Amino acid sequence: MKPGVPFEKTTGIVEALLEIRERTLELVADLDEERMLGPRLAIVNPPLWEIGHVGWFQEYWVLRHTRGLAPLLARGDAVYNSAVLAHDDRWDAPLLSISETKDYLGRVLDRVVQGSERDRTDAERYFLILALLHECMHAEAFTYTRQTLGYAAPRFVDPAISGQVHEAAGESLGDAFVPGGKLLLGSTRVEGFVFDNEQWAHEVPIEPFRIARTATSNGEFRSFVEAGGYRTREYWSDEGWRWRAGTSSEHPVYWLRSDGEWIRREFDRLVPLDDRLPVLHVNWYEADAYCRWAGRRLPTEAEWEAAAAADVCRDGTTLDGRKRRYPWGEDPPDPRRANLEWRAGGTLPVDALPEGASAVGCRQMIGNVWEWTASDFRPYPGFESGPYKEYSAPWFGTHKVLRGGSWATSSLVARPAYRNFYTPDRRDVWAGLRTCAIEESP
Repeated sequence: MKPGVPFEKTTGIVEALLEIRERTLELVADLDEERMLGPRLAIVNPPLWEIGHVGWFQEYWVLRHTRGLAPLLARGDAVYNSAVLAHDDRWDAPLLSISETKDYLGRVLDRVVQGSERDRTDAERYFLILALLHECMHAEAFTYTRQTLGYAAPRFVDPAISGQVHEAAGESLGDAFVPGGKLLLGSTRVEGFVFDNEQWAHEVPIEPFRIARTATSNGEFRSFVEAGGYRTREYWSDEGWRWRAGTSSEHPVYWLRSDGEWIRREFDRLVPLDDRLPVLHVNWYEADAYCRWAGRRLPTEAEWEAAAAADVCRDGTTLDGRKRRYPWGEDPPDPRRANLEWRAGGTLPVDALPEGASAVGCRQMIGNVWEWTASDFRPYPGFESGPYKEYSAPWFGTHKVLRGGSWATSSLVARPAYRNFYTPDRRDVWAGLRTCAIEESP
């Protein structure tokens, strides 16, 4: 995906819609009918239903809601509207065949991109961007569905995707100091399209704190596992211990012990556990337990955003009240600064990409691996649902906030203010953590 799509110009949005559709189809191109349905699991959708849902969402908001056109499918709302069809019923629904689904996606997209820029209203541009970012998110979800189900790693036509190598030692680099001050948490009205849960920026106080310059690595998390962290009750919250006992978990979900060495399942392959890479597929309970073992803590989402985007006064004693669009500045993401867009085919060592560091020196706060925060997913003051009312409001209070993005996140989605959210038991997401020091009381 080309970074920096000019959302103020419809031509840029249309170009991005065509590009992400190509990515969507590449992500399922090798799946036969059986694998397009897959097993009935609570944490994945049937891929055949999900690509149909992507097309339906685009049709509903752009063609029907904005342009007032008639539905293309007689039963589309009943089958592909995620707010209507319960998750467990998606395997039994009267889904289109693979070829029919792809034909439907093509017909919708052809109609969506018709027309000239001068014919688009502001409302239509809004829903074009909503449909675009919705498909970007589902493309990432297709990627971790392939991991969950043990399918092969995705193969892309673009030779620039995957296989990139970045030399790095995988070192933690210690802590960065973030001075206290005021932070405008969230997005402002001048930033263009933002999701409803980012609205609107509001001032919050930040106390001085120290945060790891890098995400927690496999090597660091391995020490917790080998120290018996999963079997030691004192490291776990009550809810976390109930989850651990109920699942009999002894280590991250895709780790395996073989001949005295740790290996990890990566899609359909077993690979040696690389201590330099960030720990992946740990849920919030595991991240919280690791922090207790390490004598650390998770950052709040306000602290995370301050470390990722806040500028600091020249003397380094306080935040200066300004925020950067990205950790490194205003320029859009590129491979020197952020591991996004499936480019590396996986994660990079935690200390890679120094050019992408934030003002306080934290690396990879955009891309590589999503990072759990301590914060519950709650509305900001004055929250109002956007037109797509099911996006945020149903999940307040039951989910935890993640920040940053993963190696499979679109650069159109990944921004310091973007709030991802999952329930604390989810291990399928490309998620890890970054820790903060616990300050001693004076």
